[in-house]
Amino acid sequence: MIYLDHAAATPVDKRVLEKMRPYFSDDFFNPSAPYLPAKKVASDYEAAKATIAHAIGAKASDLVITAGATEANNLAFSAASKKNSVLYLGTEHDSIRVVAKEHGGTAIKVLPNGLIDLNDLRNKITDETEMISVALANNELGTVQPLADVARLIREIKLDRLKRGIKRQLLFHSDASQALNLLDINVARLGVDLLTINSAKIYGPKGVGALYVSHGAKLKPLTLGGGQENGLRSGTENVPGVIGFAKAIEIAKEHINGNRKKYANLKKVFLDELKNYELINKKHSLDNFIVVCFNGLDAERLVFLLEEKGIYVATGAACAASKGVRSHVLKAIGLTDTQIAGSLRISLGETNDESQIKKAANIINETVKAEYQRIKNSHGNQ
Repeated sequence: MIYLDHAAATPVDKRVLEKMRPYFSDDFFNPSAPYLPAKKVASDYEAAKATIAHAIGAKASDLVITAGATEANNLAFSAASKKNSVLYLGTEHDSIRVVAKEHGGTAIKVLPNGLIDLNDLRNKITDETEMISVALANNELGTVQPLADVARLIREIKLDRLKRGIKRQLLFHSDASQALNLLDINVARLGVDLLTINSAKIYGPKGVGALYVSHGAKLKPLTLGGGQENGLRSGTENVPGVIGFAKAIEIAKEHINGNRKKYANLKKVFLDELKNYELINKKHSLDNFIVVCFNGLDAERLVFLLEEKGIYVATGAACAASKGVRSHVLKAIGLTDTQIAGSLRISLGETNDESQIKKAANIINETVKAEYQRIKNSHGNQ
């Protein structure tokens, strides 16, 4: 098996698993219980939260632990108090798009290179706007957005509002799920009020994420009960998950520069070997994302043919592909229906090395060639 879909899921790092193991068995106690072993577990949990927070330049008290990025994104939007007060980037993950639409949100355009159209953003911000959501790195293209520029524009709007006596909040949210092991993330430098992070994309356990919440942001809990996570996310804490997340983010932070060099090299090797393709995400992309189009072919059919040969790739976001939905991301950057239909997303990761990448590229070449030949023959027989 050659796995090339790390944007969808990553295996849990062995070091992460080892760190988690005791909290499934020996240290199984509920952190809210009053006795000493439980208090130790509560202390370990808080220390793990502090590690996660520190990795993004925050404090443990700024984090709300969630069951992943989708919940964190939904919780972030609880900060919007009015209908039609939300703006979101048109290429966002469905966990942003769907909840934003529920709030009567308006989509911000992207340029053909996948970057936010800052002029469109400026034109769409009104005195009623309360929240703007722009992912740090797109989950289909890997496009890295200029969040500092967005934050600068938001600050300008806030100052203008203050001068005119308008006190309405204007919060900036970003989903950084895809970028934690490739970009050095700091909430102050990014200028965000709310930030979503996710363990499952950085070789940590699935089902655990976090939302950074700045002091000015007021959220409403989605889950009520025992009042855990400062009352914003009730329920017994996922201690093994958070312990694992902390270890995974520690490893990710330590190896950011090495990861970028490794993936940039693997990407070059892969594209040097690949034939008859059009590269869709040429610039401004994470080093491990490769989106290629084989014009005239059906990428969904290619995915199944490649799976039979032990190569695992994707046509886009896993949740959209499973429903047979065409990519709204590729549509937003201006690709034709034929280009969208023939596009594959390849996302590199820790399971890959150079020999694997060369082998995968050659198998894709053979499969693509055979598909073009099959189509040519079928047209010739008509």
